[in-house]
Amino acid sequence: MKTKLIIGSRGSELALWQSNFVKKEIERKNKNVEVEIKIIKTTGDKILDVALSKIGDKGLFTKELENALLNKTIDLAVHSLKDLQTEIPDWLKLSAVTKRHSVEDVLIAGKKKITIDKLPENAVVATGSLRRRSQLLHLRPDIKIEELRGNVPSRIKKFLDSDWDAIILARAGVERLGLKRYISSYIPVTQILPAVGQGALGIEIRSEDKIVHEILQSIHHSETYAAVKAEREFLKVLEGGCQVPIGAYAQVKPTGLYLDGLVGAIDGSVTFRKELRGSKKEPEKLGKQLAKDLLKAGAKSILNEIYSVARKNS
Repeated sequence: MKTKLIIGSRGSELALWQSNFVKKEIERKNKNVEVEIKIIKTTGDKILDVALSKIGDKGLFTKELENALLNKTIDLAVHSLKDLQTEIPDWLKLSAVTKRHSVEDVLIAGKKKITIDKLPENAVVATGSLRRRSQLLHLRPDIKIEELRGNVPSRIKKFLDSDWDAIILARAGVERLGLKRYISSYIPVTQILPAVGQGALGIEIRSEDKIVHEILQSIHHSETYAAVKAEREFLKVLEGGCQVPIGAYAQVKPTGLYLDGLVGAIDGSVTFRKELRGSKKEPEKLGKQLAKDLLKAGAKSILNEIYSVARKNS
């Protein structure tokens, strides 16, 4: 008799791709397991006409999925790890992380081989991410930013129907949906650091569910897990989210775990960035230390200003 599991998933094309990927991997590696997908609409999916930075980000794309886990209507929830808040509710846990896709952002500009450096002066670029906005304006202060929300295909359609010069998206989402033909250039992480957890899928379950946890270890990738643990601890110490321009990227190398982190002003005028090496056995220690280093270097003043404005607007 087969064990049956229910995955909770958002309903976008990318979310369903991710959940189907996890379903296939579980079934491929566990012949006695059958997986079903249940679509659950989240707050972030319902509010598409307001900037993420203005509606807050605590569980924006995860709360309804977590409620379904707690209510036992699903057994696991598949998240883009960059959407999963660093504080996971009691009774739930991050059980497994899949092998990471390439983490870079990409420029979609209508023509091949156009890079950020080659965009025309005063170019108009659309993005819904303060992290991208900050780093882009730091590189090119002349660029005009437009707000962009929606799923990956709808963002690309908006660009094609607009007079914008470019948009920026995550490479992982574009490539997973087979839309690579629209990519003009890959933005190196030296120019724009990705979001915490970008390119990785996180699978959340009930803490007590030992059977599901055991099954998920068959698709768990320990190196990716070490990297994203460092990034998530970095973000947690900085108390960051969609309202703050924070980027981070950790990599496991033969000589240790390397974490590159950034905090920037929304207008791109000031950026604090540093890389630190630590042990892959202690990723959270590395994330915490890098966050403290950046706060000490001056990032605290940027964060205080951003949180002050956010409180006034809330």
